Amino acid sequence: MRILLGVSGGIAAYKAVLLLRLLREQGHAVRVIPTEAALRFVGAPTFEALSGEPVTTEVFDDVPGVQHVALGQGADLVVVAPATADLLSRAAAGRADDLLTTTLLAARCPVVMAPAMHTEMWEHPATRANVAVLRERGVHVIEPASGRLTGKDTGPGRLPEPEDIAREALAVAVAAPPGEPAGPGDLSGKHVVVSAGGTREPIDPVRFIGNRSSGRQGVALAAAAADRGAHVTLVAANVEDSVLDAAGAGPGGGRDAASAAGPGRAGGVTVVHVGSTAELADAVHAAAATADVVVMAAAVADFRPENTPDAKIKKVPGEAPAPIRLVENPDILAGLARERRRAGQVVVGFAAETGDAAGGVLEHGRQKARRKGADLLAVNAVGAGLGFGTASNEVTVLDGAGEVVARAAGSKRAVADAVWDAVVKVWS
Repeated sequence: MRILLGVSGGIAAYKAVLLLRLLREQGHAVRVIPTEAALRFVGAPTFEALSGEPVTTEVFDDVPGVQHVALGQGADLVVVAPATADLLSRAAAGRADDLLTTTLLAARCPVVMAPAMHTEMWEHPATRANVAVLRERGVHVIEPASGRLTGKDTGPGRLPEPEDIAREALAVAVAAPPGEPAGPGDLSGKHVVVSAGGTREPIDPVRFIGNRSSGRQGVALAAAAADRGAHVTLVAANVEDSVLDAAGAGPGGGRDAASAAGPGRAGGVTVVHVGSTAELADAVHAAAATADVVVMAAAVADFRPENTPDAKIKKVPGEAPAPIRLVENPDILAGLARERRRAGQVVVGFAAETGDAAGGVLEHGRQKARRKGADLLAVNAVGAGLGFGTASNEVTVLDGAGEVVARAAGSKRAVADAVWDAVVKVWS
């Protein structure tokens, strides 16, 4: 495969060297197109030595070869890593002021961008708007990882590891028809319902029982389905707007479950906001009436307080708090599997497990798969630094009999695509 590796000027440019070597070791021909700022972090000789190809930032180098057009026309895939806030802005505006931006305009192959910047820059409305514009045009923008940034800062904005970027970018390239933007279209015309986030069960007007789910995996599933041609209803339980942006449905999109307003649309994804398990159940069952696939990726509370007072429960010094009696919530996944609303509907569940004395993560997952009745169940280990709130995930996909049909690890988008691949195999 002929790959163009764009590198813009951020401290994460050193990871582009590792990504270059990884792509070359996999047998791909790679030409690096850095910005001038990128060369302040990594010199051209390094990129030339590892790629075996010349490196330039200027459109006036090799004028007879018309490189600013020819490079994009001859590429099978363009990957920009890191993509700084400045590069995202210039690409969204259609600027053509160096070799990288002119190449992006000329490319007719899949384009993948891996942003990297400080958290404040990533979350700024201007950056979010630029990302939304690029995604609307068919550019595959990878969600940045969350972790240590430059200096002492920590948060979302870290460049994903080279292995994850390579895996996701190559998956996009393989899925796209030659000369076409990303997106295989194998979900074209399908209505997909995805739940994401974690439900909250009120204890009183200010407290709740909840969980650590950020909703990133469910949002990645929604974004991947939309890229593959589906109309997506995303039922979001307490998911932050910054996370929803990844599905093309950020602030202002969607509706509150209790609101009379209609659902918002953005980027092929309709968002319905919910809070509790009861609200999520109502929203998912309503959307499932016309769905071809329902994916329950939300972390749903198994129990809720039997009674919820109208006033805040007060602390009385020296007295133990009154016990909170819990009652069981309905099993939404089992209900969806049992009461399929249309013929051929595929139901997919997620099972977050920790393992215990009674069995490991996979054994508990197999028991759930047989008990729930879903077509597929994605089982993942959760805990400190695992699954919830992280940029990566690892799942084992089981069929209804508990047999392994797929495994996936890496970014949550890579896991999402693996799950959709398994869904398509169910149809076939």
